[in-house]
Amino acid sequence: MNSLPDTFSTILTADRQASRVAARQVRNMVYSSTNGRAKYDDIKRLINSAPSEYAKISAEENWRQENFVMAISVMYFLHDKESQPNFLFPWLFELHRHENGYIRYAAVRMIENELGPLTYHIRFPGEKRAFRHEKLTPELADRILYELFVNLMILSNDLWKPAYKRYKYIYSLPAGPYKSVQMILGELRDDCGDKYMEKMDKTFDMNIAVNRSLNSW
Repeated sequence: MNSLPDTFSTILTADRQASRVAARQVRNMVYSSTNGRAKYDDIKRLINSAPSEYAKISAEENWRQENFVMAISVMYFLHDKESQPNFLFPWLFELHRHENGYIRYAAVRMIENELGPLTYHIRFPGEKRAFRHEKLTPELADRILYELFVNLMILSNDLWKPAYKRYKYIYSLPAGPYKSVQMILGELRDDCGDKYMEKMDKTFDMNIAVNRSLNSW
């Protein structure tokens, strides 16, 4: 069996069929018991370099972009989420605008993967055992959650169309970037609760009002 770096090299350089086959081998390689610690070091390196490697893929090779993002998504849960819970968020926000639904859904799954640790202090107040790493304090989690909320709201506003008024539920929205963003906002609301979301809503609205006031001078 090839190593994960070799498999990703195939995903990024081989022809369409070989790239597709390699991408679908990644899940089995991640969950296999072979290579031990070396495999997990490879996984961290591959995830850390994902945005820069993705940027090298030609936009004309939509199929290669899909293979690469899908392969990253199946092992994303193994990154160092205690010290870097949001380090790929800018890339994932970029993926949410992609026309390929598989790529968008993979981005949704990767962001949702972070919500559990980030919202633990909200769902289980007073319990500190979730914060095994000093860098992921409740205060840092609150800041990351608000930044995530702001970016999702900006994306949502940019992607909104008047036609979406007719849809009452997220699941009934037509497939597309707007629906992907709403799926994460819905998951965020479920994990944070209405009270916490109301606080973020008010802070967001207040900051918008302040910015408008400053811009009017």
